[in-house]
Amino acid sequence: MTITDQLFALQDVAFGDFQAKLMPTIDRSTIIGVRTPALRKLAQQISKTDAAQEFIGQLPHRYYEENNLHAFIVAQTSDFDEAMRQTELFLPHIDNWATCDQFTPKVFKKHPDELLKAVRRWIASPHTYTVRFAIKMLMTFYLDNLFSDEYPKMVAAVKSDEYYIKMMIAWYFATAMSKQYDAVISYLTDHRLDTWCHNKTIQKAIESYRISDERKAVLRRLKM
Repeated sequence: MTITDQLFALQDVAFGDFQAKLMPTIDRSTIIGVRTPALRKLAQQISKTDAAQEFIGQLPHRYYEENNLHAFIVAQTSDFDEAMRQTELFLPHIDNWATCDQFTPKVFKKHPDELLKAVRRWIASPHTYTVRFAIKMLMTFYLDNLFSDEYPKMVAAVKSDEYYIKMMIAWYFATAMSKQYDAVISYLTDHRLDTWCHNKTIQKAIESYRISDERKAVLRRLKM
């Protein structure tokens, strides 16, 4: 049984219909309908097999779940150089927000300096989901003890009309509001984001349980 056959064995057509509504950029015929926990479990089962290595070498994939399984297999790679090599190969083939947002190689956390070099390249990419992935890396790994004022500047400097990039910019700043409020509030008070990202940042921050009611009151007053 091929890996694609294994995915179809886990198919839930109704769930596939539901997923299709969340991902308008994806052709419904390329969505099998496999729940994420099942995909993660399959990735764990096969990640060290020759079949898995052959599978991740077969880009591009046809199915959405093949891309997600690919992401979950690469995410388990323990060698940083190999994880980076596989990430560079895979990023141009990501065609939706869900695959992008679920893809986080675990080993990246242990190599922040090396990862940052790649993030600087990715954030300047012409490919929507490579840029989104770069911002996601800054949000995931560089908003706590590794934070620098340079990083929100990098995100704010991204100029794009792509919805899935703008949404990630807003998500980044909303998350930053909960972790580095004093360092990033000026991006709203000084109107350093475009109006859409500005207002979406406020909306997402107000929805967060990690931000105090006092700060939410301030944010509400900043809406444009």
